[in-house]
Amino acid sequence: MNTDNFNTDFTPLTVEPNRIYDYSFETILEEYGPHDYNDDEWSIIRRIVHASADFELGKSVILHPDAIRAGVESIRAGRPVIADVQMIQSGSGRKRFQKHGGDLFCHIADEDVSKMAKEHNTTRAIISMQKAARLHEGGIYAIGNAPTALLELIRLIREGIAKPDLIIGMPVGFVSAAESKEELAKVTEVPFITNVGRKGGSTVTVAALNAISILADRQD
Repeated sequence: MNTDNFNTDFTPLTVEPNRIYDYSFETILEEYGPHDYNDDEWSIIRRIVHASADFELGKSVILHPDAIRAGVESIRAGRPVIADVQMIQSGSGRKRFQKHGGDLFCHIADEDVSKMAKEHNTTRAIISMQKAARLHEGGIYAIGNAPTALLELIRLIREGIAKPDLIIGMPVGFVSAAESKEELAKVTEVPFITNVGRKGGSTVTVAALNAISILADRQD
């Protein structure tokens, strides 16, 4: 590595550790501009923007009118949280779910899911949603990676097999990601949080999920 021209005079921005979130949120509010969200809604939007540094994504978010209430009630009732991938499992505030008697589950890496996916020549994401619907009653489904998981969950809901309390569906990608979210926005049976277009991902899905769980904790 050539360090001849390396700038050793660079001084990073200094912010007290307990002020980093505050500084970030203040910056987001300033740059986002005027909005009509209430405090609870804004707490979700700003965390999505904070996680992605993407204002366009944040402004594309669709919040079902009952999404926050449904999510908070689900967590406080000790209902399960089901993730499509382990990244969500790793990034979420799992202790907040456990505090209320619930927990977070991800079946994508289960041996029986992998075996069945091969037997049926389909994706593990699809089979994991089928397994989740069999094992768990209600709960929050957090899908940030696999559009096929979201489409399968929607199918299971329409057939009366799955009955989530809330869906956070923000998968990212070029194949069916935007389309799966369009389908979710048509769902009338279940509250949801989603966004328009290809953008999304596990990081922003975790951000929305954590925002909901923080709101649930604040009601103590």
